[in-house]
Amino acid sequence: MKTRFHSSRFVILALIGAGLVQAVALAWPMAGVNKGDSQGWLQCVALAVLAWHVDRVGSERRAFVQGWLFATAWLLGATWWLYISLHTYGGLVAPLAALAVFLLAAGLGVFYAAAMSIFHVLTRRVQSVGLRALAFAALWSLAEIVRGTLWTGFPWGAIGYAHVDGILRHWAPWVGVYGLCALVAGAVMLLCAERRNGAVTRVERGAIVVVVALLGFTGWTSPSRDTQSLALSAAPLRVTLLQGNVAQDMKFGEGVQRALVDYRAALMASTSDLTVTPETAIPLIPEQMPERYWAELQTHFSRGNQAALLGIPLAKRNEQGQRQYSNAAIGLMPQATPASTAHYQYDKHHLVPFGEFVPTLFQWFVRMLNMPLGDFTRGDVAQPSLSWKGERIAPNICYEDLFGEELARRFASPNEAPTLLVNLSNIAWFGDTIAIDQHLNISRMRALELGRPMLRATNTGATAIINAQGEVTHRLPSAIQGALTADVYGVHGPMTPYAQWASRYGLWPLVVVALLILVGVAGVSHANRHGQRRFGP
Repeated sequence: MKTRFHSSRFVILALIGAGLVQAVALAWPMAGVNKGDSQGWLQCVALAVLAWHVDRVGSERRAFVQGWLFATAWLLGATWWLYISLHTYGGLVAPLAALAVFLLAAGLGVFYAAAMSIFHVLTRRVQSVGLRALAFAALWSLAEIVRGTLWTGFPWGAIGYAHVDGILRHWAPWVGVYGLCALVAGAVMLLCAERRNGAVTRVERGAIVVVVALLGFTGWTSPSRDTQSLALSAAPLRVTLLQGNVAQDMKFGEGVQRALVDYRAALMASTSDLTVTPETAIPLIPEQMPERYWAELQTHFSRGNQAALLGIPLAKRNEQGQRQYSNAAIGLMPQATPASTAHYQYDKHHLVPFGEFVPTLFQWFVRMLNMPLGDFTRGDVAQPSLSWKGERIAPNICYEDLFGEELARRFASPNEAPTLLVNLSNIAWFGDTIAIDQHLNISRMRALELGRPMLRATNTGATAIINAQGEVTHRLPSAIQGALTADVYGVHGPMTPYAQWASRYGLWPLVVVALLILVGVAGVSHANRHGQRRFGP
């Protein structure tokens, strides 16, 4: 009994530790050359701990607990910085803020716990390592997809993001981040699964060789690697990305005047073709701005040959006369009529729960926070791009770039597909933490998936330029005020395989493939069970 107790305690500690290691793998937090980079090898090692244990566990209840311990530790380690927004800036007392973050991680961890329990039920009579690896891959990817879509979704920290650096990144233009999750999970289980027939068969050995060969082969055949095949713009677009570095606790108070002065000066002084501000750089609707302020900005960009993309809130009256707000990006640029300004407007589609809308039944929680929370209206999921100097520029705001399947909707028509992506963000809510590098890696994954450069203009970081291969070519240091200026070439084609199928079908192809795999494995398990009853002792 004592040995079993110590063994159980060791398994618990191992799973919690491995979950925390997987969180670290998303963006290396230590100082040095690789700070902020993803560590795919480390993520594979961490997941291997769970795969090894759950494949050998004795019951579906224990599989559930093991999956929950691992997933809760991983998600808590990946999103601990939410505590800063709730306590430091939201005014929620420390114990309640910590409890809220834990409950979020624990609740999301149930998806993976259920997946591990189902894995045990489906595969306990399956001898084939390959089939068990397929089942593990299918269930893990379904858990990731459910977490990323249910109740508006919160996919932050999906294991595919740990592979934005390294060879496996070249699968992203084919299968997207959720497909990467499946590939990684399947490969890990293929190596860790118990050989229940006593030895590795020729089929299993061949499967391992084929998987390793395929994973490596994509490093040389992926469209993300072949820069020669990209149809780049004939001339570069000169861009300036502004980073105001307005502290979050000042943003809606004394920081408003600073933002008005600093952003106006930077916009007026810029000589670039396109100047971009962060999300809600000026946290006022135009009617609330000082007299002539908005008019002067419009007049400035009605002249010359420059444009600006500004992050500001907007307000309009609905049919009932009520004022509705949107988190918007406004484009200012000259048009044919002298002294007039062409307007472009993008309204944020994927709103942040508790920050931009209050989920049903959670008004009591919001009343405990001291935050300038909004109740914004949503824009359409696939809004037109900003056309400027031969480029089709598609904005997205803040954590909208977590939802690659939604950004892909803009690629449904090849002739109207974006040539550049732009993210306007403000994650000062989470301080100068690893969240900045995690978000940068998320944007890098979108560039890889969609085969388009991504420009990032943020309040405190990471303001950066990412090329179509998902590589950061220019970046400002975080937590400083500055402007990043560089030449960028848009990409006019070809579209990646992921952009082609995700723009039409969303995530359904991955879901259907995963479900078909599970049906097949269930059939084998049922056949094995029937055979045991008929021929067994």
